[in-house]
Amino acid sequence: MEKTATLNLRVNPTVKERAEEVLSKLGVPMSTAIDMFLNQISLTGGIPFAVTLPKVPDAINMDRMTEEGIHERLQKGYNEIEAGKVQEAASAFEKFRGNH
Repeated sequence: MEKTATLNLRVNPTVKERAEEVLSKLGVPMSTAIDMFLNQISLTGGIPFAVTLPKVPDAINMDRMTEEGIHERLQKGYNEIEAGKVQEAASAFEKFRGNH
């Protein structure tokens, strides 16, 4: 099918850059990816993926915590810092990546 329509978009530059990195690894040009997305919308009759809010455990969801609960968690963190229960961010992320 011939491509003759033009689509001008304004997007967040960071999001665009990250998407381009992924698409580049896949060998898919941005225009092809957008064309694929639009085709899926027409084929499925809607957005081709679930549009939902991320599920956040209540224990860390500030929207569901009282002000007192937030202050308690912050104080616990401060107490742990004062007790020396800290680690370098780089090593924490390295451990995290190793486990996930």
